[in-house]
Amino acid sequence: MDTYETEVLIDEMLESHNSESNPLIPILQKIQKSKGYLSMEALRLVSEKTGMSPSRVYGVATFYHQFRLKPEGKHRISICKGTACHVSGVEDIYESLLKVLEITPPEDTSKDGLFTIQEVRCLGACSLAPVIKIDDIVFGKMNTQKLQTLLKRYKEE
Repeated sequence: MDTYETEVLIDEMLESHNSESNPLIPILQKIQKSKGYLSMEALRLVSEKTGMSPSRVYGVATFYHQFRLKPEGKHRISICKGTACHVSGVEDIYESLLKVLEITPPEDTSKDGLFTIQEVRCLGACSLAPVIKIDDIVFGKMNTQKLQTLLKRYKEE
């Protein structure tokens, strides 16, 4: 999405939300849905078009976890940090994941753009702990060897 398309999208959103006193979140959601993330250029345009200060727009974009300021990888890996997973050794899996993908927090996306890691509080599969989810598929009873095999499979796709 280029600058012109972003401007058109913002204008359309402002028109459709003209009765709302603060359409900022729906505008940011719409931009992210079409672009995959919120670029600094998009945030600047939102600020200009809405008349909101750049710090307010940036503050909202960084406050809510639903918004990303960088492109996401092709595959999202959600790693459960809930109690059941924690006591089952998810930290070793997390550390292995970071090492294999060569990601150093606070970065969350591999340099090749294939994977983005997201820590989550619970995936709702406690009986399968420790658990990770890649895209929409849940993998339970995870260990570092299974993780290596899974990552290899996804890289080869």
